[in-house]
Amino acid sequence: MPVASMSAVPEETVPPPPSGQSRRLLDLALRVAGGLVAVLGGTLTAVLELLLATLRVGGQLIGVSVLIAIGANIALSWFAHATVGRRWAVALPATPWFVLMAVAAVRTAEGDLLVSGDNWVGLAMIVAGAMTFAVMGFRQVLAPPPVRSGD
Repeated sequence: MPVASMSAVPEETVPPPPSGQSRRLLDLALRVAGGLVAVLGGTLTAVLELLLATLRVGGQLIGVSVLIAIGANIALSWFAHATVGRRWAVALPATPWFVLMAVAAVRTAEGDLLVSGDNWVGLAMIVAGAMTFAVMGFRQVLAPPPVRSGD
């Protein structure tokens, strides 16, 4: 004789997995959000690097913004590619970074200048940051295409 379960706690129902359409929309939303975070990160790190380009210790310029430019640009490039999933994603953080560096190097009508020619740290930061984005982009171009399961 079969015995029926007499549990007082109702069994939990497991929700069905998302459909193909909702899964694609969620994936797209996460990729767009990742791209926006990469653009914001490129903007914020450029501002931070520009602020630290004039940092002095004992009256001497120190190159901390150069190191931050290299490390942050590597991290941003990796993050953009990982979240967006496209090889061109390295351009997302690089574009605002380059724009801010170009704006910082142009004298305003009032004569203000963020990165001057006599600031070796600012010049080294621009070169190192640009080269970092270039190398990371070049690595993506040379990377073999991803292997997809089911193809």
